[in-house]
Amino acid sequence: MPERMADPRAVFEVINAELMLDGDAAQNLATFCTTWTEDEIRRLMDLCVAKNMIDKDEYPQTAEIEARCVRILADLWNSPAEATTIGCSTTGSSEAAMLGGLAMKWRWRQRRAREGKPADKPNLVCGPVQICWEKFARYFDVELRQIPLEDDATGLRPHQLAAYVDENTIGVVAILGVTFTCDYEPVAAISAELDRIHRETGADVPVHVDAASGGFVAPFLQPGLAWDFRVGRVVSINASGHKYGLAPLGVGWVVWRDAAELPEDLVFRVNYLGGDMPTFALNFSRPGGEVVAQYYLFQRLGREGYRRVQGACADTARWLGERIAELGPFELLYDGRGALPAVSYKLKSDHTGFTLYDLTEQLRVRGWQVPSYPLPADRDGTVVQRVLVRHGIGRDEISLLVDDLERCLERLSGGTTGAPARPSFHH
Repeated sequence: MPERMADPRAVFEVINAELMLDGDAAQNLATFCTTWTEDEIRRLMDLCVAKNMIDKDEYPQTAEIEARCVRILADLWNSPAEATTIGCSTTGSSEAAMLGGLAMKWRWRQRRAREGKPADKPNLVCGPVQICWEKFARYFDVELRQIPLEDDATGLRPHQLAAYVDENTIGVVAILGVTFTCDYEPVAAISAELDRIHRETGADVPVHVDAASGGFVAPFLQPGLAWDFRVGRVVSINASGHKYGLAPLGVGWVVWRDAAELPEDLVFRVNYLGGDMPTFALNFSRPGGEVVAQYYLFQRLGREGYRRVQGACADTARWLGERIAELGPFELLYDGRGALPAVSYKLKSDHTGFTLYDLTEQLRVRGWQVPSYPLPADRDGTVVQRVLVRHGIGRDEISLLVDDLERCLERLSGGTTGAPARPSFHH
């Protein structure tokens, strides 16, 4: 820290120049997060920069806006009691997922106590999940039973559950938009298999849906798909407002089927801010602007607007899937149809000469961030790439990506690894 004060304009310019060394967010096709916002959102967030979301007595209208958002989501996700259900905003879907996991652990522990059985070995069953579930299991002392992907599968399959679920299972996590492949796991079929297991073994296991991305896609693009509270075993859902919810970074949501699904032991009462306020989020003080921004988007876009935005992204993703299939060396895992606006693919089994990691590095020369990563265990080290299509990334940008993909493939196939040549200008 310097000894003396400085001119704010000078400090701003120094930091602004340094931030230019970051990548262009609009070319980051690895992130699910929103990278484009309207000016009105920025203005509303400026108005809320000093508002503490936790201080509901001092900022009651911001608290009311949060409650409205919860009711909107409960209705969107077909809660049987959307007007009286319980939920809250969080800093993101990871925190929201952990709250859902904690509620399942507490309910399981309470049930074991009523039955006079030990509650020292809880486990959570899931397929290929985002890292937040591994953190939850480690932080809160729960065994994570992560089911490996089967060949040609893009997520957990219901018939795999029987070998992993038992009386110590606090819940099954179903993913609506698998991080690795972008496909949906079949929530209704998972629930039906748990019904069968319950009948045969007595293990009564709830489902938490991690809809970090799909929770703001499925209601608009696949409204007939039963994945939410229409499925009887689904007790809670988390989603990320700053992903396909279109809000700026810093907001997630968790909603329970009804208030009884959130154990009272997890609710704390705060009175030193000027009123008796319940809180059950992991974080405490945080800005209210992101919640207000989410409410603005609900009111600004409505169901029609979300359908149009997500539909345009899905159209572009399907087009990209078709183009990638035509390029030659790739095999699509998910073609952009039926789940998230995205594609995932791998190199064909007989392909040699370069890896997807090489392609990632080539694309970075032109500014594109397209991740390459191995699929979870038991897939023989299969490496895949994923491209996410978000609001603000349109057909023009994706067309440029395809052009650069073609040039990179041409260079890699020729055995060269230098910077791809820029095309000459033409109309």
